[in-house]
Amino acid sequence: MPDPLKIQEHHRGEFLVSTDPSRLDVDVIHNFLTNCYWAKGIPRVVVQRSIEHSLCFGIYDRDGHQVGFARVVSDFATVAYLGDVFVLEAHRGQGLSKWLMQCIRQHPALQNLRRWILLTRDAHGLYAKSGFTPVTKPDRYMELHRPDVYVNPGKTS
Repeated sequence: MPDPLKIQEHHRGEFLVSTDPSRLDVDVIHNFLTNCYWAKGIPRVVVQRSIEHSLCFGIYDRDGHQVGFARVVSDFATVAYLGDVFVLEAHRGQGLSKWLMQCIRQHPALQNLRRWILLTRDAHGLYAKSGFTPVTKPDRYMELHRPDVYVNPGKTS
């Protein structure tokens, strides 16, 4: 099986998608996530831990500034969870998110997985272009969802 930690890089015009963890700008990632609908108020230490335990993809401009991000949590054999996908507003409308999804789906360590999972409120069209569909048997899925965990971390239900 391909090494998931082997750095992959893809160039397109003035942009780069890379899995090199040393390139990631945790401040950019945290600033976006702590203000977005799905991770509002997330502590920086939690973002850092999530990055350390994921296969991360960053998008960088010609000056090396991070302009996008996504992470994959996987066993690299059967399943992958795609999360925290974003492109900074100033760089949207250039096809970067679609390209990012292509890079993720082509990663050698993420091939032949039985299931990919993601959650989205408003990007169904983007993910559909990468082969994602609505859950066909929602009665088989369960979750333990704590949307206010960053606001009330001690609350268990």
